[in-house]
Amino acid sequence: MGRNSTPSRKIDPSLLEKMEDCTLPQILALQAGRLGKDHVAIREKAYGIWQSHTWEDYLNYAKCTGLGLKALGLTRHSHVGMVVNNHPEWLFTQLGAQAMGAVTLNLFTSAVAGELASTLSRIQAGFVVVQDQEQVDKLLEQAGNLPHLKAIIYVDPTGMRGYAGHKLLMSYRDLLDLGRKHDARHPGLFAEELAKGKPGETAHMIMTSGTTGLAKLAMLSHRNYAAMGRKWIASAPVTIGANWLSMTPPAWIVDQMWGLGVALLGGMTMNFPETPETVTADFRDIGPSLLISSSRFWEDLASRIRVKIDDAGPVNRAAFAMAERIGMACIDRTEKRQRIPAALKILHGLAKLLVFDPLLDRVGCAGFTSAYTGGHPISPDVIRFFRACGLNLKQCYGLTETCGIFQVQPDDEVKPETVGKALPDTGVKISADQEVMVLSKSVFTGYYNDYDATEKAFENGWLLTGDAGYLDEGGHLVIIGRKQDIIRDKEGNAFSPDFIETRLKFSLFVKEAVIFGEGRPFITALINIDQGNTGNWAEDRMIPYTTYTDLSQRPEVEQLILGEVEKVNGQLPQRMKIKRFILLYKLLDADDEELTRTGKVRRRFVYGLYLPMIEAMYQGLAELPVKGKVRYRDGQVGMIETTAKVITVF
Repeated sequence: MGRNSTPSRKIDPSLLEKMEDCTLPQILALQAGRLGKDHVAIREKAYGIWQSHTWEDYLNYAKCTGLGLKALGLTRHSHVGMVVNNHPEWLFTQLGAQAMGAVTLNLFTSAVAGELASTLSRIQAGFVVVQDQEQVDKLLEQAGNLPHLKAIIYVDPTGMRGYAGHKLLMSYRDLLDLGRKHDARHPGLFAEELAKGKPGETAHMIMTSGTTGLAKLAMLSHRNYAAMGRKWIASAPVTIGANWLSMTPPAWIVDQMWGLGVALLGGMTMNFPETPETVTADFRDIGPSLLISSSRFWEDLASRIRVKIDDAGPVNRAAFAMAERIGMACIDRTEKRQRIPAALKILHGLAKLLVFDPLLDRVGCAGFTSAYTGGHPISPDVIRFFRACGLNLKQCYGLTETCGIFQVQPDDEVKPETVGKALPDTGVKISADQEVMVLSKSVFTGYYNDYDATEKAFENGWLLTGDAGYLDEGGHLVIIGRKQDIIRDKEGNAFSPDFIETRLKFSLFVKEAVIFGEGRPFITALINIDQGNTGNWAEDRMIPYTTYTDLSQRPEVEQLILGEVEKVNGQLPQRMKIKRFILLYKLLDADDEELTRTGKVRRRFVYGLYLPMIEAMYQGLAELPVKGKVRYRDGQVGMIETTAKVITVF
């Protein structure tokens, strides 16, 4: 069991104010001095066993990592790249390098070799810390395009024996040893370098989503992270020793915001699961009180729950259906601020005890006091589903450029269609053309090597988010969608494609959907089926298929998705109803540049790539031959020829 038995308490507000004038490594040193050996800072699971590191250990690992890099030639204001998973070495490397005055950048482990090389070349990274042999191979393949690269440090030594003696390679363990030796030779160097840091300096860079083209590199200062940490500590159940389970990629802003901001300032314990597959079990071990994850995580979890319920026996299905109706009735009254009748309260208590609590425990969410979804719009139906089940799931909103999430639904004012209210010390207003604007100490300092883009991102000191929205009568922010993605049909009616897409994806059988209609007489869609759920549905009905392409073209599946689209149409005004759609012959893929690494659709790219299919829907064709690339699991690319059918919704 990995729970921290130390009594929880809040960090003193005056100390938090002091921390905002420190760099992140200086904050770590401050916390190590206060919390030392008595509090667990980091916990990781290996071979089924939780291993703990105190705050003193945390500082020591960061110190040895930083000094090891210094011994290799790291200089102040130079750049260190990281291609790592959710493991403690991520934090040790990031804070260690920053203590030496370097700027860090995390990249996705799922990125292909060319992507990694391109970004590392942009920042002229001299040192890159990678997770394992797979990432080493990617960089060695691109070594000719990285002349500035001095060393690749790998964390996991598995499979690396055959690379012994390679001039670019070093194990992380050897880096730590080098750092210890450098410390012995220069005993005052770490403190000297640590003291040189200034809170306004750039600490870290994060790639933006890149939905409209080449991803920009947002520069975030030490003060940005500290300011964001203070906001959350003032607003959420953040206490010394409280648990955070790190599960979103370090290249995404959420875990950066939490690990380098909230947990560091708040004295929380960062917990790292053994593998993505053990996350549910690790939830039960650790018992975190809150979680922030992407909308895709919650959509997939809702889908898995509903599939399990459908596969259950008739008694269990009936029990869940009744419990869900009771939960929805309570949610409806709560949202409308109506009194819940005593009889309904009793029924809800029974439903919670007999159905919801065991269900939430089964998926590892029983201990949450709050759960949040962000990164991309989510269907209000998903929010309502989980809240009906007793999970306090709330929508929130933020950007890489704001150092993470700054807008959250208050516990007593949850409106599924909004993203709530701003955190403390955050100004939010709406421009004349409905763009959301933000003013805060946590707003980034600019884009790396892109002065023009930085200038365009601000107006009189306010950050232009690029999102269209409005504030409702209660002061809650409603996000309509990306300003540049707002569609105006042939008659000039404006609406957000996200609004329709999120509702489609609430279906068990829809994995992804992309809506079109700019300047057109009606709305169309390209839809990816969910292969797992749709495949199970087909097998239950003895419908044969071989591949994803084959399954998506089955007439029975076409009728299934037609029914799902008709359900969504029933929730939409006439001008927003989908009139025609095509089931794509392949899944949209980040490796094919159709999605960003965070799973967002690159709408313009998809439009250009599938334009013949889109035009076919507007020309009234029943079908058209298509030929396209398919990327297989082993990375090989093949060609596929098939016939796309245009499905009309009546």
